[in-house]
Amino acid sequence: MKRKDAMESRVVENYLKAVFNAREWSDEPVTVGALATRLGLSPSSVSESVRKLTERGLLSHARYGAIELTAEGQRIALAMVRKHRLIETFLVDYLGYTWDEVHEEAEILEHAVSDTFVDRLAGRLGEPEHDPHGDPIPRADGTLPDDDQLRLDTVGIGVRARVARVSDSDPELLRQLDQLGITIGTTLTVNRQHDATIDVDHNGESVALGRAAAYAIRVVPT
Repeated sequence: MKRKDAMESRVVENYLKAVFNAREWSDEPVTVGALATRLGLSPSSVSESVRKLTERGLLSHARYGAIELTAEGQRIALAMVRKHRLIETFLVDYLGYTWDEVHEEAEILEHAVSDTFVDRLAGRLGEPEHDPHGDPIPRADGTLPDDDQLRLDTVGIGVRARVARVSDSDPELLRQLDQLGITIGTTLTVNRQHDATIDVDHNGESVALGRAAAYAIRVVPT
């Protein structure tokens, strides 16, 4: 593949994956502004790219409306998400990376590996269904594991819940949670909710989590 074609392919993959990721963490419609923020680009640049991807049949976008993946766009996005999350799992399980270090590495490597490589990597890893952050890993056929999770900030007072997933968008938050001993599988009990924080019980100690942290944590009531 020529360098220019490879760069264009990488841009397309990044856009489609960003739309998919945005829908995973919010029920809000994906707009040009929201996508620009997620990608760190100007709205005008994103608007032009979305127009081109819509013309190619990878996105659907009504003027001033929500951006959606088409069936083909969804297929490509899921393939990239699969690569990304399997690579993150490999980096943690085999190379000793911590969960706050793997996202940027995987962002680079995901564009350099083939589908065959990823399928063999999945086999070596034991066909994992979740990555180190608890994110579901798409299977080779494009299906996803069934996950029934709640945002921590929506859990009722007194409810015990197991941490099942944490957003990897903020490495500093991951480091802070790790220092608190809050990782995938940790059990928390919600004690009370304030305007800016949520108090949870963790191993008999009360921990105050900011709203942003609580929003980034998905749990399963136990």
